[in-house]
Amino acid sequence: MSVATDEIHETHDPHRPATVGSLIREYVAKLRGGDVGSLPAVLGLVALVIGFSTARPETFTKAFNFGNLIQQSAGVTIIAMGLVFVLLLGEIDLSAGYTAGVSAAVMCSLLVEHDWPTPLAILACLVTGMVIGTFIGLIVSRLGVPSFVVTLAMFLALQGVMLVIIGEKGSIDSGEFVAKLNAETIAVWLGIVVAAVLVVIYAVSTFLTNRRRRRHGLTSQPMLLWALKSGFLALLVGLIVYYLSIERSPNAHIKSIKGVPIALLILIGLALALSFLLGRTKWGSHVYAVGGNAEAARRAGINVKMIQLSCFMLNSTVAAVGGIMLASYSGGVNNVTGGQTTLLYAVGAAVIGGTSLFGGKGRVIDALIGGTVVAVIANGMGLMNQPDRTKYIVTGLVLLVAASVDAISRRRAAATGRV
Repeated sequence: MSVATDEIHETHDPHRPATVGSLIREYVAKLRGGDVGSLPAVLGLVALVIGFSTARPETFTKAFNFGNLIQQSAGVTIIAMGLVFVLLLGEIDLSAGYTAGVSAAVMCSLLVEHDWPTPLAILACLVTGMVIGTFIGLIVSRLGVPSFVVTLAMFLALQGVMLVIIGEKGSIDSGEFVAKLNAETIAVWLGIVVAAVLVVIYAVSTFLTNRRRRRHGLTSQPMLLWALKSGFLALLVGLIVYYLSIERSPNAHIKSIKGVPIALLILIGLALALSFLLGRTKWGSHVYAVGGNAEAARRAGINVKMIQLSCFMLNSTVAAVGGIMLASYSGGVNNVTGGQTTLLYAVGAAVIGGTSLFGGKGRVIDALIGGTVVAVIANGMGLMNQPDRTKYIVTGLVLLVAASVDAISRRRAAATGRV
């Protein structure tokens, strides 16, 4: 699932064999037309990894740090995945962080204080997120109140709700099962099997899609591009699984740590499900249509209000999943779970990865890429003993650059007639 190759223009002449040179020329032409996709984020991520690996090779490049980085960023990255759907509409949700916190607080309270079964408590967490999203979506879609105002009000209100749930104790434990979600790993052999299955599913599904499109006379990616993308994905996934399969515990004689983290499986599974929903369903095409031009979508017969409502519902439900991962990583919830920089990092992750603040452009994978960039900055600077002020400044500048690139690319795309 190479980001660079994933953006290559797929209108190649089917009667002319593709070559690496022709694919590169098509991709360069697309970049010149303003469609840069996630390329800036990928290049920035590569630069950050090289820089931190050079500055702190004894810590940053270790498998132990790699595993920690995945677990540290899981909650924020998942929240960013949900925000992609709202940003695609040109809207914003300032309350997503505290939606995650309140939903997790409900779950932990039911688990620890009321002895609910774990599945029911997790279901209650997801329902809490959905209810919050439904409330926000109804006000935005039915009353026409700007999402900035509605979610700002919810940002403040949910902080109070959090304090009501937590009470005077100030925190609630997450329970044993939830704590394992962002702390444990799966068996090494199982990680290898899962990786192989994912690569095969991607290769076979994209091959069949291309063949079906060619059979119906539609544009499709060249076979060479399909082979390159499938091969790159296999190589990337193989390297990740191999690195995570190394014994990475600093005290292996006390506790062994090796294998793919459960958090990574949750991230990938959720990303695949949301990507299918957005890219392979009629509802997903309607989301892009509304984000591109709401009035044109309305005239085309799309129920714009329902699309808005459903996106806010999905966003908050996914935020609840992020809240579960936040609670799992910290071992519980307190009055700052989902607060502080959680929302800012989540929005930053989506935008840095390539999702447009202007609506109509973005993918779920953007949140994964942007979340990795944000996590690498925080992790690398922490290893370099940089103060929080430096982390905030650098992350803010990266977000500003990403937003500027988005604005410039949209202007260039409009000038060349690509939008």
